[in-house]
Amino acid sequence: MPALLQRLRQRLTARDHGLLVLRRAGRTAIVMPGTFALCDQVIGNPEMALFAAFGSFAMLMLVGFGGPMRQRMQAQASLAVVSSLFVCLGTLASQAAWLACLAMAVLGFGVLLAGAVSSVLAGASTSLLLSFILPVSLPGTASDVPDRLAGWGLAAVVGLIAIRLLWPEPAADPLRGKAVAACRALAARLLSEDEASPDHEQIVCDAHRALDELQRQFLTTPYRPTGLSASDRAVVRLVDELNWARRVIVHSLPIPDDSPNLAARRARIAAANVLGHGADLLAAPRTSPDALHTASAELRTALFALERDAADVLPPLSGRGPGNGTGASTVSVDEPDDRQVTEVIDALEPSFRAHELAFVVGAIGDNIDAAARAERRTWVQRLLGRQATGLPGTLSAAQERVSAHVDPHSVWLHNSVRGAVGLALAVLVANLTDVQHAFWVVVGALSVLRSNALSTGQNALRAVLGTLAGFAIGALLLLPIGGDTTPLWFLLPVTILVAGVAPAVISFAAGQAAFTLELVILFNILQPTGWRVGLVRIEDVAIGCGVSLVVGLLFWPRGAGAALNTALSQAYTASSRYLAAAVEFGMRRPGSRPASTAVEAKRQAVRAASAARRMDDAFRQYLTERGAKTTPLAEFAMLIGGVIGLRLAADTVLDLWERDGDQAFGEGSAARPTQPPHAQLRHTLLRRTWQVTDWYDDFARSLDGRRPVPRSLDQDADADRALVRALREDLRDKHGIASATAVRAIWTGDHLSALRRNQPTLVQPVLTTGLAHGERAPD
Repeated sequence: MPALLQRLRQRLTARDHGLLVLRRAGRTAIVMPGTFALCDQVIGNPEMALFAAFGSFAMLMLVGFGGPMRQRMQAQASLAVVSSLFVCLGTLASQAAWLACLAMAVLGFGVLLAGAVSSVLAGASTSLLLSFILPVSLPGTASDVPDRLAGWGLAAVVGLIAIRLLWPEPAADPLRGKAVAACRALAARLLSEDEASPDHEQIVCDAHRALDELQRQFLTTPYRPTGLSASDRAVVRLVDELNWARRVIVHSLPIPDDSPNLAARRARIAAANVLGHGADLLAAPRTSPDALHTASAELRTALFALERDAADVLPPLSGRGPGNGTGASTVSVDEPDDRQVTEVIDALEPSFRAHELAFVVGAIGDNIDAAARAERRTWVQRLLGRQATGLPGTLSAAQERVSAHVDPHSVWLHNSVRGAVGLALAVLVANLTDVQHAFWVVVGALSVLRSNALSTGQNALRAVLGTLAGFAIGALLLLPIGGDTTPLWFLLPVTILVAGVAPAVISFAAGQAAFTLELVILFNILQPTGWRVGLVRIEDVAIGCGVSLVVGLLFWPRGAGAALNTALSQAYTASSRYLAAAVEFGMRRPGSRPASTAVEAKRQAVRAASAARRMDDAFRQYLTERGAKTTPLAEFAMLIGGVIGLRLAADTVLDLWERDGDQAFGEGSAARPTQPPHAQLRHTLLRRTWQVTDWYDDFARSLDGRRPVPRSLDQDADADRALVRALREDLRDKHGIASATAVRAIWTGDHLSALRRNQPTLVQPVLTTGLAHGERAPD
């Protein structure tokens, strides 16, 4: 026996990290029998007792909010209010079968789709649905509302007290903790490279491990680990930005003290300081942000100096004369040879990497500061939904998230429609067949409905087998007990505890068996009927599972696996268009850029963000689906990383040219004048942009099978030579010194070259795994 208990303990700790499931099950095992006994034995109201029991189960077992205790209590109180409203609406809708079916469809779709807005709503969706399923499945009138609402309200109030006092979870945010560690690890890596640290190799390994753990935490969370709060939204953006910062650091080399790129070296050190102070503020958001603000100001100063001094490290752009301002040289010039081209491109490589790093680290610092400012709001500001200065409002954030999923290819939209239809059909079938416990049919459908037909069928089989096992155990228990309910009161808390722990620790079928046993005991206390109540549940669950299986076969039966390729394709297409719009904006003259170019760039940025969000949700759903994965997750993660890199490159290019102007290098600086991009330069950079974006568009089409996989673009020496020629003719002074626009133009070309160099890492996973049929376009 001790050995068995030891194995159970090891299994529990391995599958229930932090014992969160055990905490919820333990609280429910105490509260649910207590509220049930109060309503049934003391008050003597069976209707109230039933809703108190299921209310306790919904408020304590089916949901577990995270974060600080105050936020948890606020979320729990909000759930109590909304679910109580659903109890009233469900009771009123239960009076007619057609109304019950229609209301279940509308409310079910709304609750499930709202999960795309926030993990708080996603995590509470089952509780909210149960608060409507129970009353809408039990025919009632307006006179039944007070009793039902009293039972549910009692469970909600006692549940709030239990969450606060009974074995409360630690106020830990796993994603935030991993982000803090990643920021500190990247800061240490930057400083170790620039200070020639003897522990450099170990520091590099620590940085990779910290970033991998952050990414794993983000990907393995069933729902996106962020809520509607501004602080949570800011924190989750750090995942992509920190991984991008790692990519930049990996592809750049340390800058020695005697290097002419001292401005780049200072920018890297300033970036390390922002990461370090940002980690401190992220770990303790209520402390003073002055250190981060100072570090961010130093990083901006270093960025301005980087752009100002970058032209100094360029070799003279020699030629026979500067341009005439029309895009053509006054005197013919010599064609730059390969050596000159290489010198020009390589000379700005350190400063380009430092600029790229400074941009993303600046965004990281801004996000951390936004998260801290949001958390320093007063309770009244939180209650009224007021956001910190400079942050988007809650309503606008919700609209942005929902609009991203109003797309026919959105997996979240598929799941919402499938769930709403399945629940509505289960309500209709339960009413038409006049089963004894209609809500069991609907709960059975809710329990097994998954994102594809295979998963639904597997869960339906497990649910029926688990229910049969629970019925058999219940029948064996009830035979010797007979009509005596006293032993059942002692068994009820034990079965509740097992029903809560079994799905996570043992299996879904074991959870169904324990839940069936729990219901057999509960209903035999209310109205002793012996083992027959188990037979009723088997019948009702089988009907509900059948409904779910039919719906799963009819509505997107292939699930997220089929939608993921489409989501990836759309994300690449949208991000490619965003990059093209960003470069097009930069190639307009600073004083004469039409507003339409800026508006178009911003519009494409929003579309790219929406497509990336749908891609992320499709990938997350794909991770949670049962069954063998035909494509390794690492390959999908690499393809998703390609989308992130494409979007962030567009962000950087847009920011680079948005700061174009006479004061581009800061107040009071001795900045070289910023000349407008001339015709030849515009043509050269736009041509390179179209080459890159056309490739990514073709690659996007290959992912959903519309065309073969394109071969990677080769180094375009002619384009590099044309760029240097354009810079030499248009953007230099009489001494051959490049202007500020020349630096921006070369950096824009570097971003395009980096995206081109990344193409083989995207093509290879597709060809080796057979994704998108594995065809390659002819050379």
